[in-house]
Amino acid sequence: MKSRSAYVLGTLLSIGVLVSGARADIRLPAVVGDHMVLQRDLPLPIWGWADPGEEVSVTLGEAKASAKTDASGKWSVTLPAMKSGKALEMTLVGKNTIKLADILIGEVWLGSGQSNMQWSVQQSTNAPAEIAAANFPEIRLFSVPLVPSGKPAKDVNAKWVACTPETIKGFSAVLYFFGRELNKNLNVPIGLINTSWGGTRIEPWTPPEGFASQSELKTDLEWVNARKADYQKSLDSSIAQYRAWIEAADKAKTAGQEIPDPPAAPAHPLNSNGVSTGLYNGMIHPLVPFAIRGAIWYQGEANVGQGMQYNTRMKALIQGWRTVWGQGDFPFLFVQLAPFDYGGVATRLPEIWEAQAATLAFPNTGMAVTTDLVASLKDIHPPNKQDVGKRLALWALAKNYGLSDTVYSGPLYDSLQAEPNQVRLKFKHTSGGLISRDGKPLNWFSIAGADKKFLAAEATIDGESVVVRSPSVANPVAVRFGWHQLADPNLANKAGLPASPFRTDTWSDATAAAPPGN
Repeated sequence: MKSRSAYVLGTLLSIGVLVSGARADIRLPAVVGDHMVLQRDLPLPIWGWADPGEEVSVTLGEAKASAKTDASGKWSVTLPAMKSGKALEMTLVGKNTIKLADILIGEVWLGSGQSNMQWSVQQSTNAPAEIAAANFPEIRLFSVPLVPSGKPAKDVNAKWVACTPETIKGFSAVLYFFGRELNKNLNVPIGLINTSWGGTRIEPWTPPEGFASQSELKTDLEWVNARKADYQKSLDSSIAQYRAWIEAADKAKTAGQEIPDPPAAPAHPLNSNGVSTGLYNGMIHPLVPFAIRGAIWYQGEANVGQGMQYNTRMKALIQGWRTVWGQGDFPFLFVQLAPFDYGGVATRLPEIWEAQAATLAFPNTGMAVTTDLVASLKDIHPPNKQDVGKRLALWALAKNYGLSDTVYSGPLYDSLQAEPNQVRLKFKHTSGGLISRDGKPLNWFSIAGADKKFLAAEATIDGESVVVRSPSVANPVAVRFGWHQLADPNLANKAGLPASPFRTDTWSDATAAAPPGN
């Protein structure tokens, strides 16, 4: 039978009243470990825990830094920026010594989102051959387990591993194929951190700082803060319940009676993969402030139906991550979703496409279009993850690594010019001209006059623009392209990259054209 003091200690620890006791040894977060890749050309934060007031020194190659732990036992140092080169060892010395081996300096990217980011190499196109060829000792993988948290977690249960046919099987396919392209083109080590969870919305991945950055999301932030306050009230109530239980347990013990069960500790209302901040707390926060080059994002299916509000939520996510990392506007590259039969209103997905495309106005962002990668309109997971990863890598190579001759985007709508009985559309990223990627007449264009009634239209390529007309619309004022969740449009540039769906109007009361063939 436990003593009264043991009851008190166990109870208080279970409801978070006491912090951890003194630690004799230095501890490191999982993301700082053997075989890791550290980001080249950026200052390198390294952190961990030890006894309060303990001096900790960190040595990596010629660099050395030291710090004392604070009252909670946390310490942190920042090593100077380094160039890529030979493998290094890191030595950490406090009351104990830790040696980390096989550390590379290169490019570090984080991949996150829902199931299309989580989708593994072994589930993707040509999986047996891809797995067999995955011998890349300078590509390192770090997989964050699926664990939400009500409060910002300190650590995750994971480790860095080298890319081999065995380790790559269950790893994120999009992130791997993205990293493989970078490794091939840059010839430097690549560190890939996968932290994704199928079926999740964008809100659980967003930190409070992100909600605070967008005035439209004030109620989201207020909701999160209210749940935190609710939890604190529950803790306060639990302390009184535990004190009463301890007294009753001691009386029962003295009387030789059966000791009653202790009260249950309160559950944190944010500890879920389905509520705001729950996945940020458990699966992103423990990685901060590990230096990264940038992030790639494949998500939105769970938010279909939000329309342009999803644009606001994307900006909250991006700004939130950039704020907590404190690295400035690091690159944030994302995937524009593929067509899929969601049922219901056919424009719900196009409205998400519109929100995603609008996010390109946010600094240092990029978008990979995937309308041409559909294997089945009934499969929300296109198996061709190779092209998804490659298209994201094109943005990074061109915009973040200075390979200026790289064609990195398909055509994006730029402007509309009214002409007699037709309109002329101009595009960005035409790369010397436009094509029909299947050699057939351009499809999925519709046109409307001031009556807002869209009709199927004939569209022809004229150099780097597209002329759209219909004999039934004498004075056209608006065009839509691919504006349907089942759209498989064939407009592309000469690099073979598909055009992003768009509309030139903002009407909510327009009549849609029938899909091609109907």
